Amino acid sequence: MTETPAGQRQDRATEKPRARILVVDDEQSMREFLEIFLRREGYAVATAADVDTAVAHLEADEIDLVITDMQMPEKTGLDLILAARDVSPETIAIVVTAFGTTDSAIAAMKEGAYDYLTKPFKVDELSIVIEKALEKKLLSNENQRLRQELRSQSRDRNILGSSRVMQEVFDLIAQVAETKTNVLVSGESGTGKELVARAIHEQSDRANEPFVAINCGAIPENLLESELFGHVKGAFTGAVQNKQGLFEAATGGTLFLDEIGELSQPLQVKLLRALQEKSIRRVGDTVDRKIDVRIVSATNRRLEEEVAEGRFREDVYYRLNVIQLQLPPLREREEDIPLLAQHFIRRYSDELGKDVEGMNAEAYDLLAAYGFPGNVRELENLIERAVALARGPVIGPELLPPTVTRPAAVPSVSPRVTSEGVDLETLVADYERSLLEEALVQSKGVKKQAARLLGISFRSFRYRLEKLGIEDSRRDD
Repeated sequence: MTETPAGQRQDRATEKPRARILVVDDEQSMREFLEIFLRREGYAVATAADVDTAVAHLEADEIDLVITDMQMPEKTGLDLILAARDVSPETIAIVVTAFGTTDSAIAAMKEGAYDYLTKPFKVDELSIVIEKALEKKLLSNENQRLRQELRSQSRDRNILGSSRVMQEVFDLIAQVAETKTNVLVSGESGTGKELVARAIHEQSDRANEPFVAINCGAIPENLLESELFGHVKGAFTGAVQNKQGLFEAATGGTLFLDEIGELSQPLQVKLLRALQEKSIRRVGDTVDRKIDVRIVSATNRRLEEEVAEGRFREDVYYRLNVIQLQLPPLREREEDIPLLAQHFIRRYSDELGKDVEGMNAEAYDLLAAYGFPGNVRELENLIERAVALARGPVIGPELLPPTVTRPAAVPSVSPRVTSEGVDLETLVADYERSLLEEALVQSKGVKKQAARLLGISFRSFRYRLEKLGIEDSRRDD
């Protein structure tokens, strides 16, 4: 025999690690028989005559497999399986039952037992069942390791930053992920709020359950209630069948409510009820359905101001904002720009089949001097464009858009009143026009985003475009 790094001995012939098996039976002869047989098969074996002793073994040692008799004095094999589920959930159980009492064995399987054998059983049959059970455990362990590795790679791939402010964000993500409380992620558009929500989910104990995201500002209000809570057949015109809502779809996992500030007051009331009662009611239904969902919401608005002005319910705000995580804009983490840019260069070089290796110093200087109103999302789009246009291994200033290389000049607002006077209306209109056009350039023609950049409503933005005669052929969203 040889020792493995984990301390388990291996059989030289098979080079397989010895699994640890616990035999639980009140009959000494059965314990001794199984111990001899299993040791000859190459397993490490411990025995117990009752459930309490067996549970003590599970608490003190790593047991891969339990073989337990069902009928024992005081406590049964089912009691052991229920206890093992708490103290050693990764341990697999095989139950042994007397002929004619298979009902209790089936009950044990419903509680998590892998399989059962009926006395008297053949040792070859037991050997096969043990081998299959351990193969299942090995596969489960490997799947869990791969999921953890993929989650780690996902975090490394999506959220980057070596700046102090981002390290504080990473630390807070790790802390809040361990809790079950609701989280509000705030920050400007393009700062990566959904990526943070996913990271919180992936580092939590809900990681293997669904992560469901919805943008509350992208769905018409008359449809949003059905999307969130579902509906029953006939609830409204077009409801031809029952539909599960996103709260139900996310049960056991995380529901990400992006742009939560866009939620109407009536829907805020329904959301509050779901948060308080931990249940929802489908549109047109009379039955409440229990849910187990963690809520992570996000906004680029100042919700506390929305509350103060009566546009967002205070009770909903405090339910969502148990823990707040503020994402810094890219202009406040300038030292992260080279790291992010190189990351996106590698990504889009692979995706587009290019051989772009990096960016020259002049191009980096231009990026560092740029304000990035669209934050990380704008940087990513900018790099994708540069890689797509690149003909060599290095990105230079010529591949950057004019907004970066030649920022639009903003007219001076210094008063220049002469003896002849000034045309104030024209001066103000010219200044307003330049800001509107610059916002459209920064938002790549998306008018809703341009309105957000200027801190005005979409309706006000469109009115100003029409008033100043600015071409209105761009996209609304």
